[in-house]
Amino acid sequence: MKKNMGSADKILRIAIAVIVAVLYFLGVISGLLGTILLVLAAVFVLTSLVSFCPLYTIFGIKTCKVSQENK
Repeated sequence: MKKNMGSADKILRIAIAVIVAVLYFLGVISGLLGTILLVLAAVFVLTSLVSFCPLYTIFGIKTCKVSQENK
């Protein structure tokens, strides 16, 4: 797996995951929607930790900086 996520993207994903988790555990979001959003938040954290998003590969998106030697 090649890295395809930049640091700004990772920070944004983790921030969204934290917000969703807080809203879920405070009871603001609940039920099926809450569970789905909590799972999505976990996926956001996981992809941020490994700096790789499979959907970015499918759509050809790359938000990380490319070094000169890899061009």
